[in-house]
Amino acid sequence: MQGKRISFRMAVAVAVLSALTLIAGTRAGAQAEKVLHSFNTNSSGATGPLSGIISDAAGNLYGTTVSGGTGYTICGYGCGVVFELMPKTGGGWAEKVLHNFGNGQDGYFPFGGLIFDAAGNLYGTTAAGGTGAGGIVFELIPTASGNWTEEILHNFTSDTSDGAAPQASLMFDAAGNLYGTTTQGGGPGHEGTVFELGPGANGVWSVRIIHSFDAQDQDGTIPTGTLVSDTVGNLYGTTETGGAGTCDCGTVFELSPRADGQFAYEILYNFEGGPNDGMFPFGGVIFHSGNLYGTTYQGGPDGYGTAFALSWKADSGWHETGLYFFDGEDGKDPGAGLTVDHAGNLYGTTILGGTNDYGTAFKLTPIAGGSWTETTLHNFGDRTTDGQSPRAGLVFAAPGDLYGTTFQGGVAGGGTVFEILP
Repeated sequence: MQGKRISFRMAVAVAVLSALTLIAGTRAGAQAEKVLHSFNTNSSGATGPLSGIISDAAGNLYGTTVSGGTGYTICGYGCGVVFELMPKTGGGWAEKVLHNFGNGQDGYFPFGGLIFDAAGNLYGTTAAGGTGAGGIVFELIPTASGNWTEEILHNFTSDTSDGAAPQASLMFDAAGNLYGTTTQGGGPGHEGTVFELGPGANGVWSVRIIHSFDAQDQDGTIPTGTLVSDTVGNLYGTTETGGAGTCDCGTVFELSPRADGQFAYEILYNFEGGPNDGMFPFGGVIFHSGNLYGTTYQGGPDGYGTAFALSWKADSGWHETGLYFFDGEDGKDPGAGLTVDHAGNLYGTTILGGTNDYGTAFKLTPIAGGSWTETTLHNFGDRTTDGQSPRAGLVFAAPGDLYGTTFQGGVAGGGTVFEILP
């Protein structure tokens, strides 16, 4: 199977705005899932969250939807929003739209999630819009009145000196610089970039492209996942396609800072697909105990995706291991990255598969001998009010509780925010 030349997440948006063998494990866990909020599908309501949520110290939840809101009408049902969910006294949650995208020269279609800075400001990206039509990086600043003010930090232009169509969440380094990826733009191939945004003394942020992807160099192409860093400032990520593998199935890469201020790029692994390997790692990687962990959207014996690890060995470099191969009954097509707890258990979602073929939430637990056991925590779509097709991963927003979003389903069909209780 050949690699796809359109971003997975962009293909999802078009549809909206126009659907290791099993080693051990159980098919259902003891956890209970609770829908906290159902999104609307009308022109004024937020709808279709593609990214996950984050929380503040007070327990409020924040996220984005790729459509809905009162923004520019060219987007159909709105251009997307930033929302907040606040727990209500006596139970339940209240939704507040913090920003409607698409008005004026604003960006639209926020595929990625949000991050906080130390002052409580929110940062994110949109995949389109802005003065350069290639998307934006934005900051939302809370005001004393309870409203939020948007500041556009960068307008992407999609030329060879800039990226376009960012679809992943951002990350901060220790110096306050922002890092992210774009799925288009960059060098001659226009197949995506890794960028750095640095704050200036006058409040103006400057952009620097630290890597442009190019298929002609057997490089990875179309980086859709969020970056992660280690303790010495190396950046790690994935590309949806490209690389030196025989199937154009994507890569895991590293960017290492050099003494001259530039970054050295290295491919750590080229996916090969087929029955023994994954293909199309959409969701990025996480770091835990010196290993990198992630998922691939397809590949494995049944073609339904994998969970993998990359481990470093001093004498031979990075080695990839297939931790788990999905078989459909336990979920298929994991399109997001993983989350890890203190015990080293991994958590994630699949877009389809499971009992109702609307996706699952799962847990992978390491066992003696290096194997992993899978537990299905929830099968989505098992009731009329439940969410369907989670395209984002899970997070721990409260002790022991997992939170996430579904792209569809819920009472009004526009997706949900959910909680999985232990």
